[in-house]
Amino acid sequence: MNIQNYAPAFLPILLLLFSLPAAGGQKKAANSGREASVAPARKQTVPATTDPKYVIGPQDVLDINVWNQPNISRTVPVRPDGKISLPLLDDVVAAGLTPEQLGDKITRDLRKYLENPQVTVIVTAINSRRIFIVGEVGRAGVFPMLPNMTVLQALSEAGGFSPFAKLSGIYILRNESGHQVKFPFNYKKVIKGEQAQENLVLQPGDTIVVP
Repeated sequence: MNIQNYAPAFLPILLLLFSLPAAGGQKKAANSGREASVAPARKQTVPATTDPKYVIGPQDVLDINVWNQPNISRTVPVRPDGKISLPLLDDVVAAGLTPEQLGDKITRDLRKYLENPQVTVIVTAINSRRIFIVGEVGRAGVFPMLPNMTVLQALSEAGGFSPFAKLSGIYILRNESGHQVKFPFNYKKVIKGEQAQENLVLQPGDTIVVP
């Protein structure tokens, strides 16, 4: 049998077989190009507080998200001078403002460089509001002060009491106008619903002493 007689019949089939991998490769390359062109999404931000009245302070950490501007959006700490640094704007005063107020300020400033900027500000770490717990507790140290945190709530973060703790003699030290003020806290009575007035709402810098 002379194969040359059948060559014309097989030629279209051979051409089709050789062309299939090439087409698949082109499709894969095209898909890869599209995937490369998609910018990676930012990780979901977990807020440290949802209180709209929260006032930003030094050492807090903020997530600044400028819509569709990944080169400007970033997570930044508030410096001790109360400012943050952002591209285009350099230093921006953040301390003393709520997240919404800071977002409005950044939006106004960015209008000099961008068309219709949309800015959101989220507090991701509260470091400016801290309280201290010392004495006969499981874990003494510095703790972030959450909005409207009470003495009882703060003590729950300290890992319980030691066997030697005097629960009726706990007190809070607070600086008021340059003077140290002492507030008593009787744990045994407060948890029974008595002397509720001793369960104070804490202020930044308060120290809880468990003797």
